[in-house]
Order: sequence, then structure tokens, then C-alpha cells
Amino acid sequence: MNEEKHPAVVLLSGGLDSATALAEAKIAGFALHALTVSYGQRHAVEIEAARRVARSMGAVRHVEQVIDLRAFGGSALTSDLEIPKDRPAVMMAAGIPITYVPARNTVFLSLALAWAETLGAFDIFIGVNCVDYSGYPDCRPEYLEAFEAMANLATRAGVEGRGKFRIHAPLIRLSKDQIILRGLELGVDYGLTHSCYDPVPDGRACGRCDSCQIRRAAFERLGRTDPVAYA
Repeated sequence: MNEEKHPAVVLLSGGLDSATALAEAKIAGFALHALTVSYGQRHAVEIEAARRVARSMGAVRHVEQVIDLRAFGGSALTSDLEIPKDRPAVMMAAGIPITYVPARNTVFLSLALAWAETLGAFDIFIGVNCVDYSGYPDCRPEYLEAFEAMANLATRAGVEGRGKFRIHAPLIRLSKDQIILRGLELGVDYGLTHSCYDPVPDGRACGRCDSCQIRRAAFERLGRTDPVAYA
């Protein structure tokens, strides 16, 4: 049955947002080709979470690509810089945080584009949003529009007119609360996901980094229990 569906490449980090984006691609009727990038992130436990999510949603294939961005550093996620903890919401919303990884989504989308072209796929899904996005510049609609335009200029498939590449960001204008509600509607098991930037040695979420705080606050506002374990 999957062979009859059009393929889509879905960037899957193992976090709450990317799991929801995978579910959106599934409900849209695509054959799921999940792509997880191991880029030297200190929270590499999310890669195992991506495996769980991909299996649970019946991905046709799940590729784990290794690219070590620690060679460049420049982020608390790819270096020994301290992960910000216990920041109030107003501080999290101010400026671009040290957890920003230079050009990360550009690298990820380029890999997804390369795989999509070899598959004959023209649909790429990414779980970014510009509401609860922690100030990352590569999570904005204008960035995704620019990348989509570039994808159609920089590929053989685009130049030869075989199809038009589309970057799908179904969560782009949703709050974290809305993302969770949509995911639950689609049957996402958020207990399989991992969002923490600085998990403790046994893999549990720290509960104090920006990502943990944004996630926990959303579940609390919804009156629901976050199914992941916190230290």
C-alpha cells in the first residue's frame, strides 16, 4: 500500500514538534521517509526517540545521517558552553539564544532535499513554528519560502520541470498548546518523544532548559500530564 503513495521526506529530530509534523505527513497520505541528523548534539538521546517515533508511525524508511557540527561549535548544543536554565518566559523570548545552531535547518533541509530528489519526491516536511520558536531565525516563514525557491532553482528535478518542491511546515503558526492538541488528535504518543537540551545521564529531561520549560508549560496550560520523565 505504501508503494502507491507519493513519498515525502520528513525531518524527524525525535522531539514533540517533529513527531507532530510526521503525523501530519502521514494523515496527508504520504509514504513516510524520515530523516534524522546526528550532528554532534549533546542531547543525542533524541535520536533514539526519533527511532521510536518513526517505528510507531510506520515510516517506510528511517535514515540517520551523521554530520558532526561540533567541528564548528558556536552553540551550546554543539560545544561545552553552558545550557541556559530556569530562564523566565520574557527572557526566552528576547533575542537569539546560545542554543541556536548556526545554519542547522539549512543543513538539514539540504540533506532532505538531496534525498527527496533521489526518491522522486517533491514534498519535504519540517516541524518548525514561529510562535514558540525561541528566536531561531531559521524557523520563520520567510526563511522557508526562500529555501523552497532555492530548492527549485538548485536541483536537476526542478530545472527540468519534473515537479515543484514544496517545504511543508504544518506547525508554523501554531502555539505549543495547539501543536500538542493537534498531535493528540492525530494519535501521537508524546511519551516516545524527547525535547530536552541537556538531559541527565540516565536520559531523563532536565526540566529546566528553555525547551523543557516551553513543553511543560504547554501541557500544564492544557491540564494534561506530560508523559515524559523529568529529573
